[in-house]
Amino acid sequence: MASPRVRGFLFDMDGVLYRGRQPLPGARAMLETLTRTRVPFALVTNNSTRTPRQYARLLARMGMQVPQARIVTSSVAVASYLRARLRPGSRILLIGEPPFRRVLERAGFVVTWEDRAKAVVVGLDRRVTYQKLAKALAALGRGAHFVASNPDPVLPTEGGLLPGAGSILAALRYATERTPVIIGKPRPTLLRVAMARAGLRAHETAMVGDQISTDIAAGRAAGLYTILVLTGVTAAGGRRAARLRPDLTVRDLRELGRWYARR
Repeated sequence: MASPRVRGFLFDMDGVLYRGRQPLPGARAMLETLTRTRVPFALVTNNSTRTPRQYARLLARMGMQVPQARIVTSSVAVASYLRARLRPGSRILLIGEPPFRRVLERAGFVVTWEDRAKAVVVGLDRRVTYQKLAKALAALGRGAHFVASNPDPVLPTEGGLLPGAGSILAALRYATERTPVIIGKPRPTLLRVAMARAGLRAHETAMVGDQISTDIAAGRAAGLYTILVLTGVTAAGGRRAARLRPDLTVRDLRELGRWYARR
């Protein structure tokens, strides 16, 4: 793709702005420059185990001041998707953690295990039980909407890989033979919600991420200019990722800042 008229950015977080609890080179300076020059941007993540407020606090501890309104998690995007399809006060059966529940409740939904759920929402739940899966299966059998935060099969941690939201989702897909609506990356919905928040359009937005199979794939699906940073997980991710090429590759956000300044 030719050099675009990039007017704003979407940034993945872990592996782009920080790794673990450590900020990555150029991250703080990049965000400060964009804020000072009023360049629209938003932060996007598939992770539903923190609220935007919790992410804002995490970033602040690393010296990055980002308003929570600029942080769009997969749970926020799920709530946006459901608001367009369900009435306020609709009952939601959630397989997910307390931060996901708070986001849905703040969006006006009732999170419940009762039988009248209008939607089954699946995210990462590190306390998932057989009973939860059975309740979700029953609700899906009655025709509830089937929505998932993301299809990530594993969750990288400092201690190694753990089952991700996609692993839980796979059990319900297999049991119901139903295909869920996926909101997070590599699907484009999360990015579209973030662009709407930031007042951006696809042809003027760059997606910055460290994973080809999620960040770059989602950016391509949404029609964005795609930028790969080599500070996180850059391994290919299967045959699909091998076919994808970012429009631009940079070592870190320092190099990205220099690229943007030259334009």
